[in-house]
Amino acid sequence: MKVNTKKLILAALFAALSCVATMSIRIPTPGTGGYIHPGDAIVILCGVILGPMWGFLAAGIGSCMSDLLGGYLMYVPITFVIKGLVAFSSAFAYQKLGKTEKSRYLGVAAGGILDIIFVAGGYFICEYFMYGAGAFSSIPANLIQGVSGLILSLVLYPILMAVPEVKHMATPHHI
Repeated sequence: MKVNTKKLILAALFAALSCVATMSIRIPTPGTGGYIHPGDAIVILCGVILGPMWGFLAAGIGSCMSDLLGGYLMYVPITFVIKGLVAFSSAFAYQKLGKTEKSRYLGVAAGGILDIIFVAGGYFICEYFMYGAGAFSSIPANLIQGVSGLILSLVLYPILMAVPEVKHMATPHHI
């Protein structure tokens, strides 16, 4: 993988933004002691803008750093993998569906749908092994978080596309 300095810097910024967005607003959820947050929108956009590999790293590192800093130590590796996979799959959805300016929104939305599936399903599977049947109680909150991530990513996408360097990186042929 060729190291592009601009992409590396943008990935570091997105990792930090993912961490901050995850830690900034926390709405506690019952059952597992988790919380709903706006960080999933940034995770989706990590994949859309940075591509599969850089997006995986930025989303995974930024999201798991919020778990590390927030005292959710057992979730650090789980979050790294789940959020990384969300960004990774969002990148491919954006690449496949975003052939035109208008269809790129469909690609972002597809990333949001994948986020809902990976977050609700991935955390459920992991929490089932940790909490047993109590893991079922986290599904509604994870679905709400995923839907809000989808909506917020669609709101933030045009704002980020107004930045020429970001738009250039997010063009599907650069993924």
